[in-house]
Amino acid sequence: MTNRVVLIGLDGGTFGTLDALMEEGVMPFLKGFLASGTRAELLSVIPPLTPPGWTSLVTGRTPGNHGIMDFFRFESPDSRYIRVLDSRDVKCETLWSIVSRQGLKATVLNFPMMTPPRPITGNAVPGWAPWRHLRRLCFPRDLFDRIKTVPGFNVRELAMDLQLEGRAIEGSAQEEYEEWIRFHIRREQQWFEILRYLMEQDPCDLTAILFDGVDKLQHLLWRFIDPRYLPSPPSAWEQRICELCRDYFRHLDGLMADIVAMAGPEAAVFVTSDHGFGPSTEVFYLNEWLHRQGHLAWASDAPEDTSETGKLGLGMIRRSPSMVDWSRTIAYGLTPSSNGLHIAVAGRKGPEGIEPQAYEQVRSVLIEQLHQLADPRTGERVVTRVWKREEAFPGSQMAMAPDLTLSLRDGGFISILKSDVVLKPRPEVVGTHRPQGIFMARGPGIRQGLSLPALSITDVAPTLLYLLGLPAPSDLEGRVADQIFEPALLQARAMRVGEPTQVPEAFPQWPESQEEKEGEAQVLERLKNLGYVE
Repeated sequence: MTNRVVLIGLDGGTFGTLDALMEEGVMPFLKGFLASGTRAELLSVIPPLTPPGWTSLVTGRTPGNHGIMDFFRFESPDSRYIRVLDSRDVKCETLWSIVSRQGLKATVLNFPMMTPPRPITGNAVPGWAPWRHLRRLCFPRDLFDRIKTVPGFNVRELAMDLQLEGRAIEGSAQEEYEEWIRFHIRREQQWFEILRYLMEQDPCDLTAILFDGVDKLQHLLWRFIDPRYLPSPPSAWEQRICELCRDYFRHLDGLMADIVAMAGPEAAVFVTSDHGFGPSTEVFYLNEWLHRQGHLAWASDAPEDTSETGKLGLGMIRRSPSMVDWSRTIAYGLTPSSNGLHIAVAGRKGPEGIEPQAYEQVRSVLIEQLHQLADPRTGERVVTRVWKREEAFPGSQMAMAPDLTLSLRDGGFISILKSDVVLKPRPEVVGTHRPQGIFMARGPGIRQGLSLPALSITDVAPTLLYLLGLPAPSDLEGRVADQIFEPALLQARAMRVGEPTQVPEAFPQWPESQEEKEGEAQVLERLKNLGYVE
């Protein structure tokens, strides 16, 4: 027997936020859902970041094997220049293709790393797709023409806008906050309407939807969501922003209630996130610190962050390699999102850098110096942990990983910019990622009112496959979370281990027309103009 399974993704969902909202009565459906289901923290990947997090969740593999470690990667092992990642960089099979090749159907909405599309049995509308090209990035080919008939359809607001994405991290004018929240309410409603249309017109065995406004609001508006950071008493404007944030979560709660109702009582429903969230109160300028330690030399025209708020350098990523004098640099941070440090080794990405035989010694020195870095005001360590690449990213794709990955004391991202200070306190707290995400499940055979120890994000894929009646491929790194199930279900349905996953090339992207190739070039040009790629 095969159950219908529904996966609801809340990007950046964290119990720290959701528990408080449930107790306040803002999310009554979710509170009832948990009372009749199971919950656990869901431990994310290193670093806890959206692309590698969701990719691990839907592949059951870690970043060192599926190859997604950031939003960006080097163009090649020999290049210092970077590009945006896409589905061609996912080196492991996804849930969607595993389900499809075993005779089941899937509907997948708004997940990252799905463009260019790979054929599945079912429907896919990708996330992280510019609106001008969403038509050609949906699967099957006629899907866009079908969903555009859905009431309220507005492709400009449905799809990704890179300029809007940057506001969540680098900040936005206060007068834009209200529209920012209302925009995400409208956007979540659009994704829901598409889901409702497809559930009614083409029901599938596995239905998955990702709501990403949770992440966007928490990044920009953490001080309005976490009452510990709100002035007492708040101003009328601050109170209004607080209420609008609650309106967003109240609306999201209603959408989830409707999804569960549409799925019916026989469906198993999972609510998960790619990572958690918490406050960030400072900016650590990694490259400036490396400069002062004598490990990095700035180019003469390297831009300097003189802002009061502190910038990470997201808009400067395409210029990152040109900000450094490579003849005098042995270590550098490439992107803010990776929290990664790369060591320049001669012959690896050019003739400059240390000799290969000095690599281990230099890496050990960097680790020791990072551990010794202390806040001069308090003496507290700034870097709480440093992972070597073989610790954070073991697997077939490890060669593309940073040499070192950092965890900062406030959970924040590094800045890659030049600065007159190494540490800059933020004038206002913002939200940033944490490793502890969410896992919730309810349905036939799932235990009720249970709170479990933390699960791994790689456990989700094999657990969903088990409920779909499919064997878990033998090369998955996660395991079926059997502790969430009633003993009767475990006795009635044996866990099965199947053949290893297939390489993604077995499910290639469809051939592109000339028009589609031209559209791909336009997307790349747009990314260049916005500063995301060189």
